[in-house]
Amino acid sequence: MRTQEVRHQTGRVLVVVCDKGEEAVAAVGAALREQRVRAARVTAVGGFADAEVGWFDRDRRDYRRIAVPEQVEVVSLLGDVAEQDGEPALHVHAVLGRSDGSTLGGHLLRGRVWPTLEVIVSEVAPELAKRVDPETGLALISGTPPEPGP
Repeated sequence: MRTQEVRHQTGRVLVVVCDKGEEAVAAVGAALREQRVRAARVTAVGGFADAEVGWFDRDRRDYRRIAVPEQVEVVSLLGDVAEQDGEPALHVHAVLGRSDGSTLGGHLLRGRVWPTLEVIVSEVAPELAKRVDPETGLALISGTPPEPGP
């Protein structure tokens, strides 16, 4: 376990509102690139006409894809932004509510927005930036500031 106190606060908050029919991961990713966000926390609420989530298969080092071919509420969407190859990489997990009240969740791979998705991106201190772990292939908090970007 590692613990690090961080007192630096950027204060920058980006609000991204996705419209009906937009693909959420692509739309939020485009906003992150446009605004040059490199380290952030992400939360959102809204809904999807259909979606795809994933469960990380440790042995395959890849996600098992789980299709969600129905309208769902985004009950919770949490995650972060890490820098990968000089670009912001969105990593979010979603809990999706079905019409019968049951839920399913996982890593959000794709979501076609309906009727809206309201995303709050809060930048964090550079010390909380993530780096890709070579053993797992996943972006993990490194505890060290990122190298200055272009």
